[in-house]
Amino acid sequence: MKRIKRNCLALAISCVLLAPMAWASEESESAAETASAAADETQAGDSGGSSATTLDRVTVTARKREETLQDVPVAVTAFTADAMEKLNVEDIGDLDAQVPNLTIYAARGSSSTVTAYIRGIGQSDPLWGVDPGVGIYLDDVYIARPQGALLDVFDVDRVEVLRGPQGSLYGKNTIGGAIKYISKGLPKEADGYAQLSVGNYGQLDMKGAFGGPIGGSDSPVRARLAVASLNRDGFGENLTNGAPVSDKEINAFRANVGADISDRFDVQVAFDWMDDQSGVRGAKMLAPNRFAPTFVPLDDRYDIRSGMPNVNDTKMKGASATANWRASDSWAFKYIFARRDSDTETNIDFDTLPNKIADVRALYRDKQTTNEVQANFDGGGKYRGVMGIYSFDGEAGGQVLNNFFNASFGDTQGTVFTKSIAAYADWTFDLSERFSLDAGARWTDEDKHAVVLNRGYTDATFTTPTTTVANFNRTVNFTNVSPKLALDYKLSDSTMLYGVASRGFKSGGFNIRANSVAVPRSAEPFDDEKVDSFEIGSKMSLADQTLFLNFAYFYNKYQDIQLSVFTAFDSNGDGIDDAFFGDFTNAGRGHVQGLEMEYQWLPNEHWLFSGNLAWLDAKYDEFINSGVNVADSQKFTNAPRFSGAVNLEYRTDLASGGNLSARLGYAYQSEVWPTTDLSPAIRQDGYGLLNAGVIWRVNPQWSFSLQGTNLADKEYRTTGYNIPVLGVLTGFYGAPRQYTLSARYNF
Repeated sequence: MKRIKRNCLALAISCVLLAPMAWASEESESAAETASAAADETQAGDSGGSSATTLDRVTVTARKREETLQDVPVAVTAFTADAMEKLNVEDIGDLDAQVPNLTIYAARGSSSTVTAYIRGIGQSDPLWGVDPGVGIYLDDVYIARPQGALLDVFDVDRVEVLRGPQGSLYGKNTIGGAIKYISKGLPKEADGYAQLSVGNYGQLDMKGAFGGPIGGSDSPVRARLAVASLNRDGFGENLTNGAPVSDKEINAFRANVGADISDRFDVQVAFDWMDDQSGVRGAKMLAPNRFAPTFVPLDDRYDIRSGMPNVNDTKMKGASATANWRASDSWAFKYIFARRDSDTETNIDFDTLPNKIADVRALYRDKQTTNEVQANFDGGGKYRGVMGIYSFDGEAGGQVLNNFFNASFGDTQGTVFTKSIAAYADWTFDLSERFSLDAGARWTDEDKHAVVLNRGYTDATFTTPTTTVANFNRTVNFTNVSPKLALDYKLSDSTMLYGVASRGFKSGGFNIRANSVAVPRSAEPFDDEKVDSFEIGSKMSLADQTLFLNFAYFYNKYQDIQLSVFTAFDSNGDGIDDAFFGDFTNAGRGHVQGLEMEYQWLPNEHWLFSGNLAWLDAKYDEFINSGVNVADSQKFTNAPRFSGAVNLEYRTDLASGGNLSARLGYAYQSEVWPTTDLSPAIRQDGYGLLNAGVIWRVNPQWSFSLQGTNLADKEYRTTGYNIPVLGVLTGFYGAPRQYTLSARYNF
C-alpha cells in the first residue's frame, strides 16, 4: 500500500512540474544556459565541463555578510549545489566524511532525527529539554529540535558547515558549530527542473522546482516552488509481522514569494513542510537477551522481530517573513520573523523482540517563534560589521509511555518553555593593508520553565497511576556573554593567516525523565556547557589559483559537559538493580584539540582532487562519579581520532556538445565510541567507505547520473543501546551498498 501511494504521489508531482514546460519551452534554453553559467562562476571545480583551468571562490555568509570562502578567517566548509550532486549528497548526513571532524547521522531508530557532532562536541539525546550542540539553520532560521532536522537536499543553493563555537553571531547551542542550509533564491527569469531517480531497494525519488516572475518578466513579484517525494523499500524486514525495516517515505515542499517594493526595499515570505512516514530503523541484536534466551541474534543487520507497530512519523512545518531595507550605500537592515512546528510519534522497541521487555511509545511536539533584527554596515572603508537583536520563544513537550516486561508501566510527560533574548555585534577593522582585526560578542539571557509529571501505572492502559516519581514546576535562568576576537594577516594576495579566540555555550535545563525518588538530584537543573576555543589557521590559493589549501589547529577548554546516560537503580529495596531511567548530568571538564586540512587541486582541465584530513584528541580532565574522578577511564563519544576523505574526479567535453564527469571517493574514520556507556560491543572500529559516480550532461537541458555508495557493502555501526538491567545490547548500522540512476531536465 505504501508503494502504491508513493508511486501515485511521484507521478502527480511529475505532472505538476512538467506542465510548465509547455508554456516555458521558449525560455527554457536561455534559462538553463543562465543557470549553467551561474554554476560555473560559483565554483569551477563543479562546473562539469573540462574548460575550467582555475578554482573559483565560493561566496559564503559565515559572518552574516557575503564574503568569499578563502577570505573569511573562519573554519568553514561550503558545498555548492553542483558539488553536492557530484558527491551524491541526499541529506545533510551525507556530508559527514566531506567535512573535517564532522560526525552526523540519523539518531538511533529514526530516519530524519539528527545527531550531529563537530570537533567532538554535540548532543545525541533527542528528548525535549535537552538542546543540541550543533545548530542547524534553514535559510537563516534556527531549527531548535533534532526531530526532522536531518534535512533532505533538494533545490539547494549551498550548505555551509562552520566548525568551532559560533556563540558571538549564532548564539546558544552552536557550541560545536553550525550547519547552514541555504535554498535556491528567487529567479529573475522563469526556470526550473524535474529529476527522477530509481535505485536498488525499490528507490523511487522525485525532485523538482519551478520559479520566476509573476505577471511578466518585468514584474517585481517573484516566486519559487520546490517539491520532493523520496521513497525506498526497507533494508530489512520485521520477521514478526512482515513490515519493512529502515524504509523511507518522505514528502516535502518549499515555497517562496518575494516582491521588490522599491530599489531599496524588498520582502520575502517562505513556507516549508516535511512529512516523514518512514518505518522504524532496524537495530541488530548484538547478544542474546537474558530475559528471552531462545531468541538468538539474527544474521542480517537490519532485520528485527519487534511486536510493536511500525510507526515512526515526523511532521515539520515552518513559515518565515524577511524584509530587507538598504537605507543607504553603507547601511542595510534585515528583519526575520519565523514560526516552526513539529510533531513526532515513534515506537522504540529496545529489545527488538515480540516479547514485552522494553517497549516504548514516544510522542514529541515542538513550537518555536523567532524574531531577528539585523543591521549591516559597509562603507567601503577600513571597518564594517553586523549587529542585531534576536529573540526565541519555544514550547517543547511530549509523552513517553514505557512498558517493561509487561509488568512495570511508566509515563514520562512534561513541557519545557524557553524564552531567550540576545544582542550581538561583530565588526572587522582593517589595521593596515594586510592586518585585520575582528571583534564580536553576544549577550544572552534565557529562562527555561519545566513542568514535569512522571508516574507509574497499574497496566498498559496508563489510566490508573500508582506512584509519582517526579512532579515539579520550576524555572531556571541562564545568562551568558560569548566574546570573539580574531586577527588575520594577508601574507600575500594568495595566502592568509588567522588566529581566533572565542567562547560558545549550550543551554542547561531540566531532565524530563527525572526520577526524584530514586535519584533526588535528577530533578535539579543541569548547568549550561561552555567552551573557550583557541584556533590558528591559514587559507592559501596557490599555483595560479589551481590549488586551495586550508589548515587549522584548535584547542578547546570544555566545561560542565552535559551527558545523557542510562542509570540503573534498585526499585524494590532488595539490593539488586532492577530498573533504570535516562539520567542527565554535568560530567566536569575536558579538553579537545585537533588539526584539520582541506584541499582542492586542479592540475589541468580534466582532473580535480579534493578532500580533507583531520586529527582529533579529546580527553576528560575531570569526570566525577560517586565522588570519584574517573576521567582517565572515560572517552568522548563521536570523536574519532583520525578521519579524512579523498575524491578523484575526471571531466571531459564530448564531441556531441555535452560533457562527462566521473568520480571515485574514499572516506575513512578511526575507532569511535558512539554512546556514553562505552560498551565495547557498540564501539565501532576504524573503517572506510568507497563511493563512485558518473554524470553525463547531454546538453544544457538533459543530464543523467549513475551513483553508488558504500560499494564494498561495509558493515559499520553508528550508535546503539546498552541497558544491562533490561538485557538490551543492540547496534544501529549505516546504509548498505546502494546505487541510483537519475535523469534530470532543466527548463
